[in-house]
Amino acid sequence: MELRHLRYFIALAGSLNFTRAAERVHVTQSTLSHQIRQLEDEIGQRLFDRVGKRVVITEAGEAFLAYATRALREIDQGLSELKQSAASLTGQLRVGATHTFNQDFIPDCVARFLRHHTTLKVVIEELAADAIAARLEAGHLDLGVAYRPESASSLQFEPLFNEELVLVVAATHPLAARKRIRMIELHREPMVLLPSSFSTRRLLDECFAAAGAEPSVVAEVNTVAAMLGMVTRLPVGAIAAATAIAPNPALRMIPMESPTPMRTPGLLFNPALPQSRPGRAFAALLRKHAMGSGTGAPARGRARTGTGTP
Repeated sequence: MELRHLRYFIALAGSLNFTRAAERVHVTQSTLSHQIRQLEDEIGQRLFDRVGKRVVITEAGEAFLAYATRALREIDQGLSELKQSAASLTGQLRVGATHTFNQDFIPDCVARFLRHHTTLKVVIEELAADAIAARLEAGHLDLGVAYRPESASSLQFEPLFNEELVLVVAATHPLAARKRIRMIELHREPMVLLPSSFSTRRLLDECFAAAGAEPSVVAEVNTVAAMLGMVTRLPVGAIAAATAIAPNPALRMIPMESPTPMRTPGLLFNPALPQSRPGRAFAALLRKHAMGSGTGAPARGRARTGTGTP
């Protein structure tokens, strides 16, 4: 069975006249009659009765018509969507991203996106996760890029990958030569960490407690850049996602274990609002880039969940 069989069948069912149906689908009457017979042979039932010059749809034809109409409508809508997607995107795309992803991941994706869609304007706002959630709920953003939220809300979270947090020390630090380190070994080690208002810090506190370790937190700062600046100036360690750390010969990144702190970055949507064409296209690019960038282990599934502090 081919699409043309469905189109010919629907045309004939709509007019119950071979001449008019053939004109509608731009074929000869004999071609239309032959194609309808092919369809009936494949189905194994008559779809139309021919009574002289009259054409009457059979009970089987009536039953099949509803399914054929629905199937053809879905296919036509799909083809229309693909044609629209292939056309140049216009308008404006509004994206909220946390600091970690606004350093390399988002700029890389935006650059690729704009090379293909030169008439589109992209607005990137670097925000905390709770601010991204608020702006999504208010309809001021098309999508957000952040870590997996903590509390429940109506927003939809789609994980992109799983990401390990690493210990960061200066090249001159006593731990700089380590290949891996257990969290218990950071007990009483001088550390500079994010404040407890950040979900990353709360995750780390849980991991330290599970390991039975209590680091000596000598300073708390609310940006990764400030933490790394202190690491290069003091004999302290910091903990951050590897993706948030630019290449720097003065720094060493050491994987942690027992337990391994893990975050899940992903996309945030407002399911109450329809996604724009630019939003759908950019989300597809983010997924593709996340899979090919080697940023972490793939994460699957989509969940309705909420947002907490970053």
